[in-house]
Amino acid sequence: MKIQIEQVTKTYKKSKTSDHIVLKDISFSIEPGDFVIILGESGCGKTTLLNLLAGLELPSSGKIFVDGREITGLHPSRSLLFQQPTLIPWLTVKENVAYGCKLRGDTENLDYRVNQFLEIMGIAGFADAKPNQLSLGMAQRACLARALVGHPDVLLLDEPFASLDTFTQAHIQEELVNLWLSEQFTAVFVTHDIDEAIRLGNKIILLSGEPANITDIFEITEPYPRDRNNPRFKEIRVKILNRFKNSYLAKRSLL
Repeated sequence: MKIQIEQVTKTYKKSKTSDHIVLKDISFSIEPGDFVIILGESGCGKTTLLNLLAGLELPSSGKIFVDGREITGLHPSRSLLFQQPTLIPWLTVKENVAYGCKLRGDTENLDYRVNQFLEIMGIAGFADAKPNQLSLGMAQRACLARALVGHPDVLLLDEPFASLDTFTQAHIQEELVNLWLSEQFTAVFVTHDIDEAIRLGNKIILLSGEPANITDIFEITEPYPRDRNNPRFKEIRVKILNRFKNSYLAKRSLL
């Protein structure tokens, strides 16, 4: 699915007499099958932008289109994965993974699809377990399986691995890339981790400023898997850091 963001601004009421502009004049496009990273410091509006793409919120001005149709709310073609696991505690892992599809009436071969993704995520042995029996990493794998079992056209991810240990994080990142390569969905991934951004994305969009706007866009063409010790990886990292630094200094000079 092609996504087009056109001059999007998002404003919240700060008080009765003043507004807080989080995003201002955001414009970019996402091609079908892209793995796009929204990269920026904490609090810069990354999650707000992701919520707009999901349809959880609507722009204050500007428009967002998916294959030419304006986003006006949630849609099953766009699946969202949050930072913390959001499993229903009284359902088993298998029931949790199937839950969204059952709500939508998408039940064709559902049992097979659920088992397939539990196997891919490495948690097939916990299909009948309850969420409180899972580690944090396993719970997030179950959430990823639930997000993908309906074969969404767009997968939106809000720092889903930020609270995981380094080893679990690296393993699930690799699983996600392999799934993206095989399933060919469009992914939009929010993070403040530059290494994670380079490891995962084929396009990195830098957000910064108050209100936030696009500082730069990096196209990453390096093959997967990507090694952070590779000279090209380090080169991209330095470019992004320098761009953030220049943006920060420019912002300071206006104060």
